[in-house]
Amino acid sequence: MKILLYSANFAPEPVGVGKYSGEMAAWLVRQGHQVRVVAAPPYYPAWRLDPAYARPLFKRELWHGVEIFRAPLWVPSTPGGLARLAHLASFVMCSFPVMLRQVVWRPDLVLTVAPAFLCAPIALLVARLVAARSWLHLQDFEVDLAFRMGLLKGKLLQRIALRMERSLLRRFDTVSSISGRMLELLLTKGVSQDRTCYLPNWVDIDHITPLSARSTYRRELGIKQNAIVVLFSGSLAGKQDLELIPAVARLVVARRDIVFILCGEGVMKPRLQRAAQGLPNVHFLPLQPFERLGELLSTADIHLLPQSPDAADLVLPSKLSGMLASGRPVITMGRTGTELATIVETCGVVVAPGDQAAFAAALCALADDGKLRSTLGRRARSYAEMHFERDTILDRVFGPGDVPEPAAPLANSAAANSR
Repeated sequence: MKILLYSANFAPEPVGVGKYSGEMAAWLVRQGHQVRVVAAPPYYPAWRLDPAYARPLFKRELWHGVEIFRAPLWVPSTPGGLARLAHLASFVMCSFPVMLRQVVWRPDLVLTVAPAFLCAPIALLVARLVAARSWLHLQDFEVDLAFRMGLLKGKLLQRIALRMERSLLRRFDTVSSISGRMLELLLTKGVSQDRTCYLPNWVDIDHITPLSARSTYRRELGIKQNAIVVLFSGSLAGKQDLELIPAVARLVVARRDIVFILCGEGVMKPRLQRAAQGLPNVHFLPLQPFERLGELLSTADIHLLPQSPDAADLVLPSKLSGMLASGRPVITMGRTGTELATIVETCGVVVAPGDQAAFAAALCALADDGKLRSTLGRRARSYAEMHFERDTILDRVFGPGDVPEPAAPLANSAAANSR
């Protein structure tokens, strides 16, 4: 089958949408499909264009059997509000002619990944021109997030944007998303249940496993082998309430046995470094290569997953699956009943949003109870094996058949399985 994947973010971006779009495309090629991708040059999570893709502006390349067509975009230094909207719009405009060229190829399936939702009309047009099946995969609800987090403002603008979103969503043959709660939100936006599909972000459970040997990261960072390592690894973005981490590190600075590692890149990194200035218990690392990801995640005794309450159930952090696969407990902030809280309650600790003192207390309690950490870690690994194993997920969604059909959405969702 010929599959056209339209995803602004794509490999070799190491985290976020680009990581999962790249892995999905490579997996589809291994199953015998022909896959073309229209994407932007790599720029995330650093929000800087990769110099290797500076010229030519429109580039064609082959990667793991996937044919990639790169279209340029503008990357702002501070991606907020209107700047982010202009950033996405620049990709839409530049990628439009590239997408139209794919009409000659006549794909059987046009699969669009959002962000960027602004790409949806172009994807629909191309699918209609070649009578292909149209599929929209939502990694988050951009419109709701933009207004809830104050990136865009105005009730009239919000009504217009939500009405346009609803109209577009109902025109796709299939609309998928990464969590049960997000699928339920799709139903409220007018998407019929028989057109929805559960497609969570996955993890390679063979690559990320509980560490049996001593981690070399402790030696490299000068961390004692008996210290409790508290880790956050991933993109350093604003919607995650990451300023919580240096604040909590400051609250527990007297605990010499607790050490924090913040690993990643993103717009929040300079602010976090300023907030952690003078704290001897905080270490920063750049994003690590994929080959060392399993060792990095297993270096942790405890994973931190702060999340802005404004983003609750509009996005499920993709880094969660890797944390669980490493066999370590997770501490997160969340409201009771949200999908993130429902999952973490089985293999970690959930505290109320904004309560730094409660977060610090939960961290110290878990640091002092090795038996509980081991129990929660085993549950975390088991959950990852049951719900987030890569090949099982992709086999279910893109199984036998000429054109993938949506799987039963809510019965197979992570939320349903965790109840």
